[in-house]
Amino acid sequence: MKISERFKLESTQFELDFVDIDTDVDLPLFVDPFFLGCRSDSWSVNATRTLRSFFQAFINLIRDGEEDQARALFDYLHEPNETCLGLSIGRPRGNAIGSIDSQKLFNSIAQSEAVATGIVEDLEDFRLFIDGIDKDKVSDMTTNIIRGHLVKYTQEQCKLWGIALNENIQSGFFWDRTTHNWINQHESMLVIEGRKILLTPKGIVSYSKKYTPQKYYNHFVLEYLQHEHLRNYSRLVQYRNDGTPYVTKKSLKELPESEYSKNFLASFTSSHPEVFRDFKDWIKNTATAISNEELNDADPISISQYLISRLGNIQPGGESASKYHRLAVGILEFLFYPHVTSPIVEREIHDGRKRIDITFDNSANTGFFHRLHTTYQTPAQFIFVECKNYSRDVANPEIDQLSGRFSINRGKFGLLLCRSVDNMDLLLARCNDTYVDGRGIMIPIVDDDLVSMLNKIKDGVANPHEQFLTERFRSVALR
Repeated sequence: MKISERFKLESTQFELDFVDIDTDVDLPLFVDPFFLGCRSDSWSVNATRTLRSFFQAFINLIRDGEEDQARALFDYLHEPNETCLGLSIGRPRGNAIGSIDSQKLFNSIAQSEAVATGIVEDLEDFRLFIDGIDKDKVSDMTTNIIRGHLVKYTQEQCKLWGIALNENIQSGFFWDRTTHNWINQHESMLVIEGRKILLTPKGIVSYSKKYTPQKYYNHFVLEYLQHEHLRNYSRLVQYRNDGTPYVTKKSLKELPESEYSKNFLASFTSSHPEVFRDFKDWIKNTATAISNEELNDADPISISQYLISRLGNIQPGGESASKYHRLAVGILEFLFYPHVTSPIVEREIHDGRKRIDITFDNSANTGFFHRLHTTYQTPAQFIFVECKNYSRDVANPEIDQLSGRFSINRGKFGLLLCRSVDNMDLLLARCNDTYVDGRGIMIPIVDDDLVSMLNKIKDGVANPHEQFLTERFRSVALR
C-alpha cells in the first residue's frame, strides 16, 4: 500500500514532494549521486557535501595504505530497506553491500588502478570502473551515507502531511561530515508495521540510465576512437560509395585492445581524461528531474480538475486553515515541480520568535525562479509562502509579516496566498512599496490565479506558472 493511501492524504504523486512508495514492494528507482550533485537546492547541496565527505575520507585511507581503517568505514554500507527503492523481489530488503560479497567488492575497490591513479573522483564512478558495482549498489551506498538527511526530510514531510512518528527510535548509522564518523542516534521515525521507513525526495531519484559504463563506452569512448582511426587512416577505415571514409563501432568492439570491460574504461580514461570530462559535462547539461508522469500514470488534466474542485470546497476561516495550507502545498508542488522542492511547514526563524507558513527550496536551473538570482538580482535560495485562509482582504500587516521573514541569507522572495482580494491594484501597490524599498519581492496569488493556472494545464499548456509569475512580478515592479 502506498504512503498516500495508508495515511489517507487525499493527494496523488503529483502533489507530493516525496516518492509515494508502496511499502510492500521495491520501486525500481535509484538515488543517483551524480544527479544529486548536479542539483542546486539546499537539501541536495547539503546531502552532496556529506556524500563527498565520506568518499574522500574512504579514498584517502585506501590511497594512504590504511586498508583496515578503510574497511571499517566500508562495513557500514549494509543493506538498507527503509526507502523501498531498488531491485529487491518481494518485500523490500535492499541490495547493497551484503556480507557475502562485501570482502570481494572492497578488494576490488582497494586494488583498483582507477582508484589508485585518481580516475575515480566520486562515488558514482565506482559504477564505471569497478567490477561488481552497478546502479543498485551505488544507490544503496548513497542511501546509507545520507541517511541522516533522509531522516530529517522524512520528519519534515510527515509534519507537513500530519503523519504520526514514533519517538526514540534508532535512526540507523549515517555519515557525519563534522566528526568524519558513522553515528547512530535516537530520532522520531516513521514506522510502518514494525519497520522503519524513509521518504525520498522525488527530485533526486532516477532510473539511472545515463551515468552507465555502457553509455560512456558506446557514446564517448568509441566515438573518440572512431575519430582517431579516421585521422590516422587505420585499417579499420572503410569508404562509402561517394568516397566518404568511416569507421564502424562494431569493428572497434572486435579489437581486443578496445573490447568493452571496466578495466579498459579505466585504462582509456587514464590516457584520455578529457573524454571523461565531456561525458560528465554531457550528463550534467542534459540531466532533468524525473517527471510525475514517470512516477505515476495519472492524468494531469484530471488532477487539475480535482484540485480546482477541492479548492472550491474549502471554506475561508480559521477552522479550515490547515486544510487550505496542505492543499496549497499540493497545488504549488503540482504547478512548480521540479523548480521548487522540499516543502517545510511552519518553519521557525529568529529562535522561534517568527514562523513562516511554508518554505520551499529553490531548485530551478531555468525559468522564473532561476531568473530571481540571475536577472532580478534577488537572493532566493528559499521560497517563502504565507497562506491566509481569510474571508477578508490581506493588508499591510500581512505584507509586513512576510517581508519580515526576508534576509540576504534566507532569501528575499515570497508568495502571499489568499482566497480573494477586493482591490488587487491596492495590494500590488503595497507589494511595490516593499520592492521599491529594497526589502524583497512579494507576489500575491488568489484562488482565481491558481484556478487559471490549473485550467491552462487542462488546456495542455506546459509550466503555466512561468507566464503568470512573470506578468505578476511586472505588475508589482513597474507601477
